[in-house]
Amino acid sequence: MTPDPDTDAATDAVPLEEHARPQFNAEEFLKHLTPKPGVYQMFSDTGEVIYVGKARNLKSRVTSYFRASGLTAKTMALVARIADIQVTVTASETEALLLEQSLIKAERPHYNVVLRDDKSYPFIYRTPHDDFPRLAFHRGARKKTGRYFGPFPSAGAVRESLNILQKLFQIRQCDDTFFKNRSRPCLQYQIQRCSGPCVGLVSPEDYADDVRLAELFLEGNSGKILDEYKAKMNAASEELEFERAARFRDQISKLRRVQEQQYVHNERGDVDVFAVSQEGGISCVQALFIRAGRLLGQRTWFPRDELATGEAEMLGAFLSQYYLANERGDLPKTLITFPELPSSAMLAEALTQYSGRNVDVSNRVRGQRARWRDMALENAQLSLTAYLADKKNVYSRFVDLQAALRLDDVPGRLECFDISHTSGEATVASCVVFDREGPRKTDYRRFNIEGVTGGDDFAAMEQALRRRYTRLKSGEGALPDVLVIDGGKGQLSRAVLVLEELQVEGVVILGIAKGPTRKPGLETFFVAGKGEVEVPEQGGAMHLLQHIRDESHRFAITGHRARRQKARRTSELDQIEGIGPRRKKELLSHFGSLAGVKGASLDEIGKVPGISGKLAADIYDTLHP
Repeated sequence: MTPDPDTDAATDAVPLEEHARPQFNAEEFLKHLTPKPGVYQMFSDTGEVIYVGKARNLKSRVTSYFRASGLTAKTMALVARIADIQVTVTASETEALLLEQSLIKAERPHYNVVLRDDKSYPFIYRTPHDDFPRLAFHRGARKKTGRYFGPFPSAGAVRESLNILQKLFQIRQCDDTFFKNRSRPCLQYQIQRCSGPCVGLVSPEDYADDVRLAELFLEGNSGKILDEYKAKMNAASEELEFERAARFRDQISKLRRVQEQQYVHNERGDVDVFAVSQEGGISCVQALFIRAGRLLGQRTWFPRDELATGEAEMLGAFLSQYYLANERGDLPKTLITFPELPSSAMLAEALTQYSGRNVDVSNRVRGQRARWRDMALENAQLSLTAYLADKKNVYSRFVDLQAALRLDDVPGRLECFDISHTSGEATVASCVVFDREGPRKTDYRRFNIEGVTGGDDFAAMEQALRRRYTRLKSGEGALPDVLVIDGGKGQLSRAVLVLEELQVEGVVILGIAKGPTRKPGLETFFVAGKGEVEVPEQGGAMHLLQHIRDESHRFAITGHRARRQKARRTSELDQIEGIGPRRKKELLSHFGSLAGVKGASLDEIGKVPGISGKLAADIYDTLHP
């Protein structure tokens, strides 16, 4: 049983979570970190992504979180929750920005500002004015006349683009009220970010040409703009208008710098890029997913390779399983691999037949695609180095658990149950799930326990297990390899009974009984059918079991507190017909509390505004049965 957080026993449970929490070794991690641009993801001890950031220099940026002083309170709170950091190297800071936004949208980290949904994506809006249109930030329905450019990944990306447009083309961004009431140019004109159309400092024809160039820029036709600027610069030089020629020269320079940061947009198409790196008997597969020329995200796998095959052979087998065995419906037109696959033609033919359209598998690529291939390889090598340096990786813990429990195979899925209540009130059971990648939060479940005697943890556990495994038995999910029960022999016997009645076979049932002082490392472990088993105190198996036990404890406590709070917000007055929120508020305000209402006479209740004689009698009779 999980003790109530308000009791003394709960205070003993607090160090459990702190002791079991894997410690992040920042000093060791930073030694191997690259100074290249990229994206970093920070994870909590439960495997949740809590922050995603981008950096021009990953080593410098991530190191800044661990300096001795100068951090804000919120940053220190973030750092205190870090249990792991993963990085993805990119070819430029612009690519890092695009990837960062994709990850934020997918993971919705607690410490990031997250877009709500696709409808909230922002645009750049060009107004339909004939003479001097403006460019503006727009979010929401596109109902106005005019032209929209986007969507952009974030409001920051829109503002950055508008900032570039101001510098390059000096298009106004002020609203119409401000524009129509100017008698002299504003600060934007003074800092050369507006051509001053509000006071006639630019002709409608020249301004329209600037707007046309800005639209070409937003459409991705920077090369055409460069050609026009070069022609204008040469013409101004021939006419001896050197100051004007210098302005075009400066605009060409600015535009070239912008182009260097945005080359990721030049390559179009849907491409998946896979690279593999091997070391020390471990294989790492890294994938980059590009859609419409944009890097949307990446993923890393560490597949088991018992036969220690070569990189090319292992990657070929991996891709066959990834696309064909899993019935994936999002096959791209092109796969880029490193190294080159000896069976690439056969794989391409199989994927073509499977998808019904031509799929190309290639290694010999140039330009942007070669940069993507190299980026995938670099990230595979970096991920493998970090994996080998991290002695607390999840898979190694599962291997240790196999040895400790003497299992035939390495378990792939663990489920752990815990019960939480306050003296039998608002009982909640939790079920948390871990796989070889860590906590699988989408599979977590809570059960509000009903119809059992308050405080009967055995009956509560039995009800939760019966409800959970009845659903799994009917095919609603995957059965675990190991079922962990936070409790001793009594809880374990109930779990065995339930699974036998439901005819669930092949699941190892493990009970964790807390030690006499409730300190970590003093637990006793029981396996159904085997009795007590020894789990090494400092091994990965112990850390894994403590982690999943503490996570189920946290998840049960959270659900119990929410249920208890909801129950206590419900007043006896809510059960009386004719008492709504307004009359309830009047009664409590008049008498000060529910106890005051109970202590009032029938006549006193009838004097409250809005309470009739009949309703007062109903209230009095209900509170004095």
